[in-house]
Amino acid sequence: MSVVVDGFGATEGIGFGPVQVLHWGAPEVPHQTVSTELVDREVERFHAAREWSRQRLNELKAHAEERLGPVEARIFDPQIVMLDDVEIAEGTVRYIRENRLSAPRAFQWRMLELHTMWTRRANAMVLDKLNDLEDLKIRLLTRLLGLPDPTAVVLGADPVILVAANITPSLTVQLDSEQVAGIATDGGTRTSHWAILARSLSIPAVVGLRDITTRVREGQLAILDGRIGRVVLDPNEHDRAVFEERRSQLLEMEEEIVVLAGQESVTRDGQPVVLRANLDLPEEADDAKDHGAEGVGLYRTEFLVVGRAVMPGEEEQYGAYREVAEAFADGSVYIRTFDLGGDKFPMFLHMPAEENPFLGWRAIRVCLDEPQLFRTQLRAILRSSAHGDVHVLLPLINDSTEIQRTRAMLREEEDTLKKAGTAYDSAYKVGIMIETPAAALDAAELAKHADYFSIGTNDLVQYTLAVDRANARLASMYSPFHPAVVHLLRQVAGAARSADIEVSICGELAANPVGTFLLLGLGITSLSVAWPALPEVKHAVRSFSLEEARHAARRALAASSASEVFRALVDGIGNSVDLAAFSGRWNLSPGG
Repeated sequence: MSVVVDGFGATEGIGFGPVQVLHWGAPEVPHQTVSTELVDREVERFHAAREWSRQRLNELKAHAEERLGPVEARIFDPQIVMLDDVEIAEGTVRYIRENRLSAPRAFQWRMLELHTMWTRRANAMVLDKLNDLEDLKIRLLTRLLGLPDPTAVVLGADPVILVAANITPSLTVQLDSEQVAGIATDGGTRTSHWAILARSLSIPAVVGLRDITTRVREGQLAILDGRIGRVVLDPNEHDRAVFEERRSQLLEMEEEIVVLAGQESVTRDGQPVVLRANLDLPEEADDAKDHGAEGVGLYRTEFLVVGRAVMPGEEEQYGAYREVAEAFADGSVYIRTFDLGGDKFPMFLHMPAEENPFLGWRAIRVCLDEPQLFRTQLRAILRSSAHGDVHVLLPLINDSTEIQRTRAMLREEEDTLKKAGTAYDSAYKVGIMIETPAAALDAAELAKHADYFSIGTNDLVQYTLAVDRANARLASMYSPFHPAVVHLLRQVAGAARSADIEVSICGELAANPVGTFLLLGLGITSLSVAWPALPEVKHAVRSFSLEEARHAARRALAASSASEVFRALVDGIGNSVDLAAFSGRWNLSPGG
């Protein structure tokens, strides 16, 4: 009997194969003391292991840069910096000298202390820091104990589904999509360093499966779908048929991409719909163009800072923004300022301890409190506007004063550029993310100060329903089709229409065919989705009638539950789109 385990999709794609369980962890370290005359030798052994680790990390970084590019290669910087961290290096030496512990035992003690300390200090925001700490711990201990390199995973000739409690960047960068059909982990997030590398390597991945390692057995057949975040163990004939159909659809879609990319994004009754792409890295711009993107609706910039020990300079940022602006010379590029906090925090910023980090110091709040960081980014964005239709997008705005303070900074940075004779386009726009009920309810006032709205449905749903979207236990309660969410979407769309400004969607709801139908019915005709989903969304748009969407949206607004909203939309779609064809790619349910 097949078993379905749901988590969160981290990398697009679907894989099939036998399970290979990866037992990744630090080796056992015996308690050992040394005589006084051998203390200096143990200190030297520790420093030698540090230098070996530094060399190994630099090799991995160079390998990553050669295979994937400089952005992905920087993922190894935090570990290189950790090697010289006073808390790690001097703390270990102190334990050796004061307690006469062997080098591996002293290092293990210090790492356990730091793990406990960092876990208590910053909750979810140090997940990657802890992952890097574990990677470093395993590397140094295996060197000190004379054990084989743990990253040298032996894989067979046939592709496997790799299952682990969690994995690290060091291991991921050495994997090959020809040998690994998918990765499934108990923990991790979509923004984990290893998940970013997996996406660059085109290896499908599902994270947050909680107990997948205890539910699988070696060699067990499994299907992994990185789009919907699902793993099917011991798939039956029906499951395998769905898998084959899904794989066939993907192959057909790849063949149709060129055709779809050149077609107009317009409904059956002639309503144009702007389709832009969400980008995580500048290297994705070419893929987005090939998939038919008309521009970039959400250019996430956190890749420049997360995991970094030093703030990125203006030139580095300018280069990353200019690259995408030039790639979309005929389209608009909306660059979101740093959305830090929550589960994304750079090492160069002091992280305050917070009980609820997703409700704390994050996004625009961090930027306004860190003017050096913010002003550098604003200058870089302004400079990139000389190379395309570039606009500024501010995350997590709740109050008009946040927009006004940002505009004041922008004016000052414009003056700086003018005095230096540096080119920029003064016609740039400043828009805001609508991600909280407060912003949605106050949209009419915010529209007086913003040039456009971009609705982030992922956070809007989370904050409206008080449901953590990363909590698998509450997955059935996280519904973008909840009546409260639908009414907030209508209110924001109405406020934007009254103010004659653009309103777009950049959350996952826009890439769900039922969600697309709802948004069109609410009058939202600018959508931005992950670039792999663009052909599917365009196919759906071209199958819909705007009038049908409006009628279904009116029925959805009168519904009293998420299931009723969903049913009204599905009934409205009727035979326009074969939703069964999407069922393998989407969780087409009220909670999807």
